[in-house]
Amino acid sequence: MDAIQSQNTSQLYHSITGPPVDDRQTRPQPTILVVDDDPAVSRALTSVGQLLDLPVRSFSSAESFLGSGAAAEPGCLVLDIRMPGMTGLELQQQLQDAEIPLPIIMVSGHADVQIAVQAMLHGAIILLEKPFSLDGITTQIRRAIRIDAQRRETLAQQRKTKSQLARLTRKEREVLELITRGCTNKEIAATLHLSVRAIEDRRSRMMKKLAVRSVIELHRYSTV
Repeated sequence: MDAIQSQNTSQLYHSITGPPVDDRQTRPQPTILVVDDDPAVSRALTSVGQLLDLPVRSFSSAESFLGSGAAAEPGCLVLDIRMPGMTGLELQQQLQDAEIPLPIIMVSGHADVQIAVQAMLHGAIILLEKPFSLDGITTQIRRAIRIDAQRRETLAQQRKTKSQLARLTRKEREVLELITRGCTNKEIAATLHLSVRAIEDRRSRMMKKLAVRSVIELHRYSTV
């Protein structure tokens, strides 16, 4: 079972980290994902989805959720802590291990302090006790969807940056590294035993490939 679950989460991760989409209008609408074995919770969150004009997908178990591929969808996950089979905390750990950035709202009818702390330490944005209020869950879902959009935008920018860096030659990467250390063209030329003109040429090609116009812009590549 663990091997199958790990394979599922790995596939979900790769679907999330596919080619970046530049046109935001083509991105799918956020979805409220619900994993809870209580049908009343699913019905309540369907009503919340209608209120927010967002689709809702409900699952009665963590296993069915993992097998659906739904974790690759933008949106948020409302997750019950205690369920038969895989618990909410175990599903949360699976998603964390696979580096799936889906924001999680934990819910429970009987969560103690230790469980709440564990859920928050592993990335849940909040834990709500059942029965939760309409205003409370609506506020947290809105917040989670904003967090998800920000995370996915960051991931898309990181993928774009790595793709641009992959276009650089080894020699161009050397120049980039020295520039981000604060070296001047003259200092780089001395370090690499080249002429200043050769460094200027490499620098020009490198900046063109990265689509940047200033040294300040180059510094974001120093942490990749």
